[in-house]
Amino acid sequence: MRIHALPTQLVNQIAAGEVVERPASVVKELVENCFDAGATQIQIDVEHGGTRQIRIRDNGCGIVKDDLALALSRHATSKIASLDDLEHVISMGFRGEALPSISSVARLTLISRSADAECAWQVSADGTEQNFDPQPDPHPPGTTVDVRDLFYNTPARRKFLKAEKTEFSHIENLIQRLALARFDVGFLLNHNQREVLNLKPAATQAAQEKRIAAICGSAFVENCVTIDFAASGLHLHGWVGLPTFSRSQQDMQFFYVNGRLIKDRLVAHAVKQAYQDVLYHGRHPVFVLYLELDPALVDVNAHPTKLEVRFREGRMVHDFLFQALHRSLADQRPGAAVVAQQIETVGEVSAAQTPLRTPLNQQTSLPLTMPESGVDSMPRRSSPEAFGAYRYPSERANMSDVAEQIKVYGKLYPQTEHVSSTQPVGESAIPPLGFALAHIHNIYILAETANGIILVDAHAAHERVTYERLKQHYHQRAIVSQPLLLPIKLQVTAAEADLAEQEHEFFMNLGFEINRSGPETVVLRATPALLAKADVDQLVRDILADLATHGVSHKAQESINAILATMACHSSVRAKRKLSIEEMNALLRDMEQTERIGQCNHGRPTWVALSHQDLDRFFMRGQ
Repeated sequence: MRIHALPTQLVNQIAAGEVVERPASVVKELVENCFDAGATQIQIDVEHGGTRQIRIRDNGCGIVKDDLALALSRHATSKIASLDDLEHVISMGFRGEALPSISSVARLTLISRSADAECAWQVSADGTEQNFDPQPDPHPPGTTVDVRDLFYNTPARRKFLKAEKTEFSHIENLIQRLALARFDVGFLLNHNQREVLNLKPAATQAAQEKRIAAICGSAFVENCVTIDFAASGLHLHGWVGLPTFSRSQQDMQFFYVNGRLIKDRLVAHAVKQAYQDVLYHGRHPVFVLYLELDPALVDVNAHPTKLEVRFREGRMVHDFLFQALHRSLADQRPGAAVVAQQIETVGEVSAAQTPLRTPLNQQTSLPLTMPESGVDSMPRRSSPEAFGAYRYPSERANMSDVAEQIKVYGKLYPQTEHVSSTQPVGESAIPPLGFALAHIHNIYILAETANGIILVDAHAAHERVTYERLKQHYHQRAIVSQPLLLPIKLQVTAAEADLAEQEHEFFMNLGFEINRSGPETVVLRATPALLAKADVDQLVRDILADLATHGVSHKAQESINAILATMACHSSVRAKRKLSIEEMNALLRDMEQTERIGQCNHGRPTWVALSHQDLDRFFMRGQ
């Protein structure tokens, strides 16, 4: 066949194949247009899961009569005018393809009125971009797009749609995600003339948390931490769930870049690394996070549906996200602001959570060279007035000598100095985790606090304390490199060999000495001493794969941490080992000063709490 130009409608239908996958795709494109129009209220009416009708009305700026035909034409937009605009795009849409693509596979009617117009104007489209005849309409200021009979002229694609309930669930989930992107906009979602979702604009912190609770559940709000970090032109803020509040699926992870909902492998990798040694195996973190940066540093034109982006400084963004989340999780330790807690059951894990409403460690400057262990995790001395007669033990490099450590614990609280439960103690003198009362079944520590009682898994808590100290000791001494008696020759791809050569300093900082010896060959001459018995061949290959995919790798650090975690597990007090009151109190004080103390190295909770109100409710007091 000779080369020929395709008909306009067929061109639009091909474009629709990239943009319009299902009814939810239509809703996404149209609602994002509402955002760009400055709407503060959006109403979405859906019939039969969106296959019969999707009608979206907003109170935005509207479209003037003379521009209606252009709005339904391909590559016509008011949002960009030059390449520079595209490189700095801040609007949700910018290609000018949504309306003509949708009209080529559905019956579309567009009604719009600008603020200064005497009346609204209505046009209909069939994807041919011809025969537009605007008609007057009494529509109020704003725009309504009515889409009927989706895929009526492409029956093969209609067969791929799922049941009505399934298609509407995709729409509902999408509106919830978009509602978290724009707290300043109200949303009303109806299905088959029944109200499903009604979210008012949320201007205050309390109103925003109310919207989050309506979408993610009140348990998320009660078990999350608000964070706010800024550095190097990047700003991350939002809510992250505590590690013991997790999900079996990745269905409660919302990440936005400059207000745009995205899914990105680099972001997912950074979050996974931040939760690495605090999350129970097989569980996934929950979060609602917003990243703001210069639009020139992110390419939003990387995918037809605009769900994926490319960061121009991927490694910097990855490090920033990792460190911001890592620090926010590290700072979760019992403090003076401990409030009433509730026991929540999440999958296999049952743990008490401490809701913290205020932003943690708000920074105008977040150094991107922060060590793995974050802020100083070593115990700090406190005044006797704050913690009674407690005195911290001197730090020792050898953390494996459990017997010696327990012996020191036993000397910390002479019986004459211990504040017993029968002595009157002001709340200001009671530590956050209180004072120990008993060692139940030689496993759990029972302690009384100013707000109620807590139970501590002694082994899990001591394991985290030991693990964090081992990590700090290791990093303080720097990584010791051990030369190999017989160098290891690795056959890699040319790209991996180039990467190993480029990242020579990175490998040296990890304790590896790698030299290139051929186009597809590298020679490993030294490894970190702590990994002497590890499979360093595979580890180096994994690091190179990470560097190629994410621009950064934590594989070596993960391997080192795994060894330190094993050492900590074997070096911690064992279940059934009877602890004295003095030993238990010393462990509680160490817990109060340790990062990520809410979970052991395996992600299991270390302590739970019951408030006065919880105890009263159990026994129906005051009812």
